[in-house]
Amino acid sequence: MAKRAVLPWLLLALCFVALKQAFVPHAELRTEDLQHLQRRAAPEELPRRALLAALFTVEGAGAAGAAEAKTVLVAGATGQTGRRIVERLAKQEGLAVIGGVRDVTKAKSELGKSSIAIRGAMIDEVKAVDTKGVELKTLDVAKDAVDTLAATLTGTDALIIATGFVPGNPFAMNAEAHAVDNLGTKALVDAAKKSGVSKIVLVSSILTNGRGWGQENSPGFQVTNAFGQVLDEKLEAEKYLRASGIDYTIVRPGGLKASAPAGGLVVSKEDTLNSGEISRDLVADVSIAAVFDSKASNKVVEIIEDENIQQPSKDKWFASI
Repeated sequence: MAKRAVLPWLLLALCFVALKQAFVPHAELRTEDLQHLQRRAAPEELPRRALLAALFTVEGAGAAGAAEAKTVLVAGATGQTGRRIVERLAKQEGLAVIGGVRDVTKAKSELGKSSIAIRGAMIDEVKAVDTKGVELKTLDVAKDAVDTLAATLTGTDALIIATGFVPGNPFAMNAEAHAVDNLGTKALVDAAKKSGVSKIVLVSSILTNGRGWGQENSPGFQVTNAFGQVLDEKLEAEKYLRASGIDYTIVRPGGLKASAPAGGLVVSKEDTLNSGEISRDLVADVSIAAVFDSKASNKVVEIIEDENIQQPSKDKWFASI
């Protein structure tokens, strides 16, 4: 009975596709979407608009949901990069911004004050963040089950993952990096799939795949990976995201600095940069741009600063990758 009930909906939808192809060049029926519809047992669960929208896309419109994101959640919102992302997103009109934090009460206090933070080999000057209009939700990638994370993500169009373990106890760094940068990111990806998130931006690091292109003995790889084998853990999470089927952008910054940008942005292909620094401000800007720029769809970009070049226009950041 369920299969017979689906057929009229498919016939109706295919008629719309034919009309779409007649009047809109490059419209195409996606096989995977048709197969998905055929597997649905109850057609009433699929709204008519969603049925028709799922069946065809128009070339040039970009990745599904990327440029249309209305609600963005930032995981790791109290981190040094995450807080910059949250603050910038909050200034965009018509956008709902959610900060995912481990402790909401503590996060409100931390985001509202300036301080000095020591993270491994880095010392960061932390500025207060204006979180007016930002909703804070509890999100702990190391402790929350996937279903719990999915409930937090429900209603979110895009997810920016700016989480990362903070080096502390030298005897626990490997376990902590594995829990946060590997398993924690994978859990977020699974939760995003369950809750219908259409875009994920993952803030990672250059040299994440250093072993893959002969950089395992480079100073940058050796120093960074000494903290909990974190690059190896990040690589596993990157692979998991890329295989998830969700539209993604992986942003791999060079050495992070708290100061404002001193040069122009360099955007390079994956596995091309083994050194260089970049302001966290620029990392935040690129991460946000990746949510809304369809040219960033399913790409891995590596970014640093160059004092000898001018800042390229934002519409060109992902165009050549």
